[in-house]
Amino acid sequence: MTDLATWLEAGGLAAGAGGIGYAKHRAPRVYWSLVGLPVTWGRFTWTYRDTMEVCGLTVQPSGFRAFVKRNLAHSEVRPVPPKVRRVRGTSTGLRVTLRLPAGLEPADLAASCERLRHAWGVRSVSVAETKPGYVELRMTGWDVLNRVTLPRKAQPHDLVVPVALREDGSVFERDYRAVPMALTLGATLSGKSVYQRNLIKGLAKLPVGLIGIDCKRGVEHGRYASRLSALATDLPSAGRLIDALVAEMEARFDLLALYGVSDLWELPDQVRPVPLVVLIDEVAELFFVLSKKDEPERDRVVMQLVRLGQMARAIGIYLEVCGQRFGSDQGKGATALRAQLTGRVVHRVNDKASADMGLGDISPDAVVAATAIPADRPGLAVAGDTSGGWSRIRTPEISAEEAAAVCREFAHLTPELPFLAPFRPVGSGIVPPMPATPPRVQPRPVTE
Repeated sequence: MTDLATWLEAGGLAAGAGGIGYAKHRAPRVYWSLVGLPVTWGRFTWTYRDTMEVCGLTVQPSGFRAFVKRNLAHSEVRPVPPKVRRVRGTSTGLRVTLRLPAGLEPADLAASCERLRHAWGVRSVSVAETKPGYVELRMTGWDVLNRVTLPRKAQPHDLVVPVALREDGSVFERDYRAVPMALTLGATLSGKSVYQRNLIKGLAKLPVGLIGIDCKRGVEHGRYASRLSALATDLPSAGRLIDALVAEMEARFDLLALYGVSDLWELPDQVRPVPLVVLIDEVAELFFVLSKKDEPERDRVVMQLVRLGQMARAIGIYLEVCGQRFGSDQGKGATALRAQLTGRVVHRVNDKASADMGLGDISPDAVVAATAIPADRPGLAVAGDTSGGWSRIRTPEISAEEAAAVCREFAHLTPELPFLAPFRPVGSGIVPPMPATPPRVQPRPVTE
């Protein structure tokens, strides 16, 4: 019986270890709550002072404090780390509120995030300032971005669309009131289109007008035609549509002046125009010209787009610009337009210069993070804005058919806008059958 009991105990321990190992990979939230969180909390508690001292995140104590320690308490005078005010566990990590001593700033802790991550054995560490003198260390215990699923409570509202998950487990939202203009960059198969689909899926459920500019003959935006108020599928129609938007912008400014207000949201509900979101796919197509004689028209259209980026926020017209590359090498006006796009989302890119285009004016660390995105993780990106904050995000997988189905479901929300009537897409966006003999495509001449 003794041998049987021993074998049963050993078998139970082996089964428990196996169950923990299975949960670590298949149910990481369960594993973190039962094992990871207590272990990490204990490691943090026992090693906090030594870790902060080794990482250089301490300051020398004041003269009075040193005198009390040395002469009254007869203890060693050690450098002072940030004071721990609160520690709380979450389903994805650990949140620690710190009171910074005089001489330290949030940037000092942000520069040491990698060292803190390895010291405490967590997946990632980020720093967020909560109020002057206080910061929050946000630790993630496991790879939240491995399999992304947005929480059910994350639903679009007002002009806020949840589109991705941050690496700390929080939801990344596209807030058009806070960040009205944005630029999304990414190489082929980097997940850029998936990001757009999630965005369109959320916008389709809101009472806004959606305008598509897709100069690839509408192959991306055409399937969402049932929810679009306007769609331009080539350069000439894109130019006319942008002119119409500028004319609408000027008319809306006249309306603001009439009511003596400076913002669309200050207007009475009964006269407030519907907000418009302009989705531009492959913005570089707007800068290409086939000959010198086309350059003046191209420059005029680009300048009109720059005007929208500079002034349209106040009257509720928002730009969502997407492309593989975007910078001064595209042509005149590209840099001026990019300066107006305060929100940035950069997926995997082919070279460092592309990452610099989107994130170089935000943070050098964000550029490094974007260039380190592996090719086998589509949808992973670095999101930031020109205030300097950035984070890694990943969008959940969604097919074009799913996004198109949502557009058809909420087609009744499409506003009727007379000035966009000439650009209203016809049909449901279904691609017609391929002809038996496809037309021969003439190669595009290379222009300097």
